[in-house]
Amino acid sequence: MTTWTDFLSGEGATLDDNIVSFGDATADAAALATETLAVPLLHLGLVQSAGPDSAAYLHNLFSNDVNKLPAGSAQWNSFNSPKGRMLASFLLWREEDGHSLLMSADILPAMHKKLSMYILRSKVKLADASATRALIGLAGAKLATCLKAAGLPFPAADMQESLADGIRIVRIGAEAAIAVVDADAAPELFRKIRAAGAVPAGTNAWHLAMVRAGVPLVTSATQEEFVAQMLNYDLIGGISFQKGCYPGQEIVARTKYLGKLKKRMYRVSIAAGSAPTPGADLYSPAFGDQSAGKLVNVAALGDGSFEALAVMQNSCAEDGDVHLGAPDGPPLAVLDLPYALS
Repeated sequence: MTTWTDFLSGEGATLDDNIVSFGDATADAAALATETLAVPLLHLGLVQSAGPDSAAYLHNLFSNDVNKLPAGSAQWNSFNSPKGRMLASFLLWREEDGHSLLMSADILPAMHKKLSMYILRSKVKLADASATRALIGLAGAKLATCLKAAGLPFPAADMQESLADGIRIVRIGAEAAIAVVDADAAPELFRKIRAAGAVPAGTNAWHLAMVRAGVPLVTSATQEEFVAQMLNYDLIGGISFQKGCYPGQEIVARTKYLGKLKKRMYRVSIAAGSAPTPGADLYSPAFGDQSAGKLVNVAALGDGSFEALAVMQNSCAEDGDVHLGAPDGPPLAVLDLPYALS
């Protein structure tokens, strides 16, 4: 336990293996449409890259152009295997002495170790900053109003970040942002945000916000399952096709230039009575007993039903006859994403 987690327990949160709950998923889902939710993001962690060679070092490893990332901006990015499969998805922004990488906490130790192997002679130091920096997700219809009431900056555009009084606000959408603060200062910030009108909510609420935004998170259940374009990373700005080589670049480029992508990520609904989990297989009559896709991220609505991000064969999504777990499993319905699939 830490000062931050002790505080959350005192605020009525239940903590279980980095999953936070304030007890009412139905209320969280409803409040997302009308209020601003404040979610402790214990399921995410930070790797910090510091040193004069940080940009060049990261640029040579990742799918996006780190060298050209302007000050005050953030980007979606990925680290891929030589076969072009995503090992990690993350949000990256610049710091005074380097960069921060925000990723799923369950893969962070392994990614920290793997990235460290590439440092060689680069003047870079990597550190797991998860224990010293706290992350608070802010999402909902009144986000801008809430931040203003709390005396916090709201960046002018998506994928921009602002730093004030040691609190960094990274805007990742019109109605979503992440506050990054020293862990010891997190309780005070949470109180301030709550006093400004934000409603405390659990990890599931953040999953729901990201599912509806069409922003995937690679976890241990889905590592090495997808080429970046399958997770729509080309559509949300997570790939640069103009930069130089990086692990998996040949496969990512080939996927773009050698014809229509056969699989994409879709937002889906799953009826009550099922137990969907990331990595679960999807089936369609056209593919028989062969998997036609996988779930990526899942969020409960509180009434027993779910929304999820799912990678599947485009033809299956077009047919609309997709099932969870088995050819005769629970049916999925394809929902709209906030961006066009192409």
